Amino acid sequence: MDYPITPAVRVLREQKVEFAPQLYDYEERGGTSHSAAALGVDEHAVVKTLIMETDARKPLIVLMHGDREVSTKQLARALKVKTVQPCDPATAQKHTGYLVGGTSPFGTRARLPVYVERTIFELPRIYINGGKRGFLVEIEPRVLSELLPVEEVEIAI
Repeated sequence: MDYPITPAVRVLREQKVEFAPQLYDYEERGGTSHSAAALGVDEHAVVKTLIMETDARKPLIVLMHGDREVSTKQLARALKVKTVQPCDPATAQKHTGYLVGGTSPFGTRARLPVYVERTIFELPRIYINGGKRGFLVEIEPRVLSELLPVEEVEIAI
């Protein structure tokens, strides 16, 4: 299979991580429900990469199940800050080097703290963005904690 070589793919290759590339037709505003349907997988196993920032404008990454939302109130409490909100697309791209819709937690421009919904680690395999729109990589969830500075949180709605 011919797939894009992104910064995320380079990191996975350098770290000798086994991954299965999954390409699908990207759809603007399709989100995880579209990618899950296109790949024929459970949306719960598709992990979205969200770029957020605290009230002090400190950027961070949140990894969440595709079929769940993030409670920014619970996240702010966990981080001991006033508020947390999503970054606008330009700011998210500046921090990560990725276009919105193709944001991967691997190979980001800046090294950001990563907060992962705890139950993601209970899944046998996850599908997470490979650094390009319409491109997910299938990996074992433990890879997240092996390659990224992760902290487990319970912030799903």
